[in-house]
Amino acid sequence: MRRRQVRKPAEEAGSHVRFGARDGFGIAGAMLCMVVGLGAILLVMGMWKRFARETVPTLVDLPGGFWAVGAVLGAITVLGATGGLRCAPGASGRTRLARGLHAAGTAVCCAAAFGPLFYLLSGLPGKNCRSESCAYIPGTGSAFLGYVISTGLVGWLVLRWISARAEEEAARERERVRRLRKKGKGKSRAARPQ
Repeated sequence: MRRRQVRKPAEEAGSHVRFGARDGFGIAGAMLCMVVGLGAILLVMGMWKRFARETVPTLVDLPGGFWAVGAVLGAITVLGATGGLRCAPGASGRTRLARGLHAAGTAVCCAAAFGPLFYLLSGLPGKNCRSESCAYIPGTGSAFLGYVISTGLVGWLVLRWISARAEEEAARERERVRRLRKKGKGKSRAARPQ
C-alpha cells in the first residue's frame, strides 16, 4: 500500500519565525519599562525606610512611649484592613469617577493596613548590615510588641462587633419573615386560600 502524502500549507512549511526591527524595539521597550519600574520601587522603598528611621526615634520619645506608639499603629492597621475588606467588592455599574474614587479609597485603606507594619520593621536592625543606617533604634522592639498585641486585641474587638451586627441583622430579617407569614403573605401561592 502506498501512503498518501498530505501537503502542508505554505505557512506551516516555513515554520521558522522572523523577527523584525519592530519586535526588537518592543522587547527593548518592555525591558526599559521593567528597569524604570524596579528603580522607582527601590527609590520609594529607600525613601520610606529613610523617613521611618528618622521619625521613629522622635515618635518613641512621645508621651506614652513605645507602647502607645505600637498600640496606635496596631489600631490603624486593623481599621485600614477592615476598610479595605469593606471597599474591595465594588459594584460595576458605576461612573468612571465613582470607580476611581472607590479604587483610591481601597488603596488608602490598604496603605493604612500595611504601612504601620513596614514603618516599625524599618526601625529593627537590618540583616547582614553593619552600617549606622541599619542599626537598631532603641524602643522599636517594644513598640513592635505593642503593635502585635494591639493588632490582635483591636482585631478581635472589631470581629466581635461585626459578628454582633450580623446577628442583629439576621434576627431582624427572621422577625420580618415571621410577621409576613403571620399575615399570610409569606406563604407560597399554592398554600394560600383561594
